[in-house]
Amino acid sequence: MKKEINTDLLFPNGAEVNIIPVMQGMEMTKVNTSDLPKVIPLLALRNAVVFPGMVFPVTIGREKSINVIRHAEKTNSFIGAVPQTDLMVEDPGRSDLFDFGTVCRIVKVLEMPDGTITALLQGMVRFNLLSIVSSEPFLSGNVVYLEDINPAEDDSTRMIAESLKEKASIVIRSSSMAPKEAFNALKSIDSFPFLVNFIATTIEIENYNDKVDLLRYDDVKTRAMKLLSALDVQGQLLKIKQEINQKVKSEIDQQQREYYLNNQLKTIQEELGMDDESEFETLRAKARTKKWPESVAKQFEKEMSKLAKYNPSSPDYSIQYNYIEFMLSLPWGDMSKDNLDLKHARKVLDNDHYGLDNVKERIIEYLAVLKLKGNMKSPILCLYGPPGVGKTSLGKSVARALGRKYVRVALGGMHDEAELRGHRKTYIGALPGRILNGIDKAGTSNPVIVLDEIDKVGNSYKGDPSSALLEVLDPEQNNAFHDNYLDIDYDLSNVLFITTANNISTIQPALLDRMELINVSGYLAEEKMEIAKHYLVPKQLEEHGIDRKALRIDKSALAMIIDEYTSESGVRGLEKRIAKIARVTAKKIALGEEYPKVIRKEHLKEYLGLPSNFHDRQKDNEGPGVVTGLAWTQVGGEILFVESSVSKGKGAISMTGNLGDVMKESATIAYQYIKAHPEMAGITSEELAERDIHVHVPEGAVPKDGPSAGITMVSSMVSALRGQAIRHKVAMTGEMTLRGKVLPVGGIKEKILAAKRAGVTDIVISVDNRKDIEDIKPVYVEGLTFHYVRTIDDVMSFIFS
Repeated sequence: MKKEINTDLLFPNGAEVNIIPVMQGMEMTKVNTSDLPKVIPLLALRNAVVFPGMVFPVTIGREKSINVIRHAEKTNSFIGAVPQTDLMVEDPGRSDLFDFGTVCRIVKVLEMPDGTITALLQGMVRFNLLSIVSSEPFLSGNVVYLEDINPAEDDSTRMIAESLKEKASIVIRSSSMAPKEAFNALKSIDSFPFLVNFIATTIEIENYNDKVDLLRYDDVKTRAMKLLSALDVQGQLLKIKQEINQKVKSEIDQQQREYYLNNQLKTIQEELGMDDESEFETLRAKARTKKWPESVAKQFEKEMSKLAKYNPSSPDYSIQYNYIEFMLSLPWGDMSKDNLDLKHARKVLDNDHYGLDNVKERIIEYLAVLKLKGNMKSPILCLYGPPGVGKTSLGKSVARALGRKYVRVALGGMHDEAELRGHRKTYIGALPGRILNGIDKAGTSNPVIVLDEIDKVGNSYKGDPSSALLEVLDPEQNNAFHDNYLDIDYDLSNVLFITTANNISTIQPALLDRMELINVSGYLAEEKMEIAKHYLVPKQLEEHGIDRKALRIDKSALAMIIDEYTSESGVRGLEKRIAKIARVTAKKIALGEEYPKVIRKEHLKEYLGLPSNFHDRQKDNEGPGVVTGLAWTQVGGEILFVESSVSKGKGAISMTGNLGDVMKESATIAYQYIKAHPEMAGITSEELAERDIHVHVPEGAVPKDGPSAGITMVSSMVSALRGQAIRHKVAMTGEMTLRGKVLPVGGIKEKILAAKRAGVTDIVISVDNRKDIEDIKPVYVEGLTFHYVRTIDDVMSFIFS
């Protein structure tokens, strides 16, 4: 049964191809392919596919396409509709056409006002395009016709048909392209082949190639399954589009709502005299109190003009407002008054720290110049030394002595340059750098800023903070420090920067050059005793809630703690032991138990356990081959034992004790020197060639390296070869050369402290280190005798005398 074509469904809009399906009948039109010619005129279609049994209009504007339609009208012949691969090609050839198309008859031709024509085509049967026979006045092609294989009407076919209708309905409802009449038409289609071709024609499929690909399948059931897959993808794409559209609509609605409410709020504020102008005037009034340069004042007005242009509900407004608030909160030119009483400053420094005379003297010098001149560029002081000697806390004491605000900036582990220089204010979450943040918190432009652990600054892909510090720590440049967030030069020349470090060798050389280095070395046992009595014990008793009269630590107990329970240059470990005694006492008091009011030596085992410091003593080292060396570590000085043993062999040397490359080189040089001078060891070259030497440095799990053990190595080997012990209570440090010269080494003060702790009385050292010994206060070297040597022969003459 055939129905009339519903011309209301035709909406030509001037596009090259307009696909609007028309349901021609419920049954597919039967065509005898043997009656069809092998060569047929071809109509190249853009973005359109004709399926058998379907009728739809095609708007045609190209000359060859119009010629095909005119020819078919005159001769009442069929034409072949072939999809075009590239839609932009105006004159397609064989390579621009797909392999499959559909034979069509022309139902009707409509003339359009713009000179184009719209032809109603009805698909008849599919074909495979073999070749192009001619291209003028239109395309003609050699084709092979393809018969559809229709499936039997069974449960499987019915289930597929239901799925097709369901998915097609969803796509039609969601798509603005598909005609809504098709939704009702779906319900009345019973023929399975017609249903497949109807949906394939009606539904807009995103991937054009997938739609063309449906023509290649002879089995209608297979075509239906491919169509199901394409419909599923199309449904998901339409769902995503709907979600995006809904989200955009919601955002637009929200913006419109906020705009409406903001306008209302602005009107109400104007009526009540609470408009933005009053808030802006408050900011400008605060700006008038600032002592900033005129260039900064102009910049402020410029930023205020920007703020006035922003909508108060926009993110840019809050970013700009926060920036202006930070700009106003900085203490431009506000200085705290320095306390220039030198006696007061010395008293504060002495009360807070015992010793550290070099640092205290430098601060007093700075105050003296400040008092005479009135102003000066603040120096950049770098306090370096082992942990626990009071470098960081010294900064707080300096601030108290000067009457300035104190700010501490921890640099340890910092690897992002923006943490120092700030982030650019062009995005939400931007912050100023730590330097300006510290100035802001201090509230003055001349605080004391302690840059802690400057030797532990790292670098990464985010920049090199140590390079950013070059500007901060240069008195000639930091009067115009540029922070990325503030984006205005700020004067840091009045800030007193104090940096701290454990190991200055890891600091960038250019940065090190900008600082005034002050060595804060370790403490003597006598100094530790004074620090414990006057600082550590009172502090820990107060922190643990114990009255000073309720507990006292005897001097002999403190000496034992220093000597046998700690091994350090600083006093941090000592403070921990005193804190342990305070905790145990606090527990006894809380439980109502008896406890000794005075802690003596005999109580320490109960409170602190067994002594832990045995390695740092020179005991039982009188045997041949054992020599005491002196080493420098990041936590201060240490003594180091070098042991050598001799056995029958082939003149080989072996080393153990986790030695670094430089230390292994020292051992090799020492052995080669002995080989060149065997008489020093009291043997001949032949006898040395029959002996193996093994060198061991105890505590093998601890890595050891450096050139300082050179003379210790050669002394140990000679002692072992001679079978003669060296002098008692002797320690040595120095690098040796292959010619037997003794070179100077560093870390002298720390090494001397370690020697005194270990009970050493004589120290062998290079003559070139004499100046280092003379710089040390006499109290540090009291009880020590120094033996200055130039060559290995001088060393041997002393240790075996």
